[in-house]
Amino acid sequence: MNTALWIITGLLTAVYLVSGLGKLFVSRERMAAMAKAARWVLDFKPGTLKAIGTLEILGAVGLIVPALLGIAPVLVPLAASGLTLVMTGAIIMRIRRGETKAALADGGYLTLTTFVAIGRFALEPLTG
Repeated sequence: MNTALWIITGLLTAVYLVSGLGKLFVSRERMAAMAKAARWVLDFKPGTLKAIGTLEILGAVGLIVPALLGIAPVLVPLAASGLTLVMTGAIIMRIRRGETKAALADGGYLTLTTFVAIGRFALEPLTG
């Protein structure tokens, strides 16, 4: 179980870092032009996208750094819980826009972040 949690945590960290950095450094017009599934960014102000990107980066850092350093490892499941909230908002937005396939993909990320949160809170907590 611990190995599965580490693997999923590593993958989620990479995904949220890339996604968050994209929201911070790529214009929303360019993001919308890069993929059909990214047209949602045009519904938000640039400041809102930067806030979402910042939350994703902080969540990614919170998933891995406390566990690696052994300092305040309780932050790992808290970061996963925060990313669960971010993904819940993403799913709600996708459903409102009628983007069912994208909502299902976001549901996959929601499932993984929930697994890490529950896993690190109850199943295989990190000690430190």
